[in-house]
Amino acid sequence: MTKFRLAVVQLFVTSDKSQNLKRASQLIKDAAQQGAHVVALPECFNSPYGTKYFAEYAETIPGQSTQMLSQVAKECSIYVVGGSIPEEDAGKLYNTCAVFGPDGNLLVKHRKIHLFDIDVPGKIRFQESETLSCGDSFTVFETPYCKIGVGICYDMRFAELAQIYARKGCKLLLYPGAFNMTTGPAHWELLQRARAVDNQVYVATVSPARDEKASYIAWGHSTVVSPWGEVIAKAGTEESITSADIDVQYLDEIRQQIPITKQRRPDLYNVEEKKKS
Repeated sequence: MTKFRLAVVQLFVTSDKSQNLKRASQLIKDAAQQGAHVVALPECFNSPYGTKYFAEYAETIPGQSTQMLSQVAKECSIYVVGGSIPEEDAGKLYNTCAVFGPDGNLLVKHRKIHLFDIDVPGKIRFQESETLSCGDSFTVFETPYCKIGVGICYDMRFAELAQIYARKGCKLLLYPGAFNMTTGPAHWELLQRARAVDNQVYVATVSPARDEKASYIAWGHSTVVSPWGEVIAKAGTEESITSADIDVQYLDEIRQQIPITKQRRPDLYNVEEKKKS
């Protein structure tokens, strides 16, 4: 297949974990019925986003939330990219995305590499590192359609990660994320389009729906961007399913027309993955 359908589920997240899981499961099923082959959820889809919530809502993997993801992936025979959940492992907390295949098996899990520690005077201060530990691995999974690379929210700001994923053969990059009302309007779409056009890949982001009453208000506007840098699908701020066809042949044509991969100068510069000792 040179084309497949991606659906990004912009879930309205509440403080009720069971309700979040129930609603996420139903929306995944709805997306599959609409023809999606790959369905992605937002960052922290099972809990409110905030350092004061991570420990309370944290689970091991496997656990309640990932068991739901596994079951619905198998039931619908699709790939499910489980946004992220607070994960507890050996006394540490991580912001983790679990990916399941059409057979319900866990394919990969991505622990957020770059923690969201920012301080914009008069607007927002947020320090994920107060409670979370960072991941130390790149995350790529194979599908019959193409390789897909996974990052979480702040990971998108680091161009090197996307470059390495493209070098590993990824043609779609998925970033569950929860940009806020300061960074969202400024950088959400800009970063997606930059990562897409720099690497000639599709880029998709999945945000929670906006909740004006939450302590952390997500920007929303889950988006899919083409390898040409065009926004081909974009949600509003409410809960929704947004779908787009990922056309691998079109991507290959763009790479032939503007062959930046072949024109790079590794004799002068390089971005590469460091091998673990």
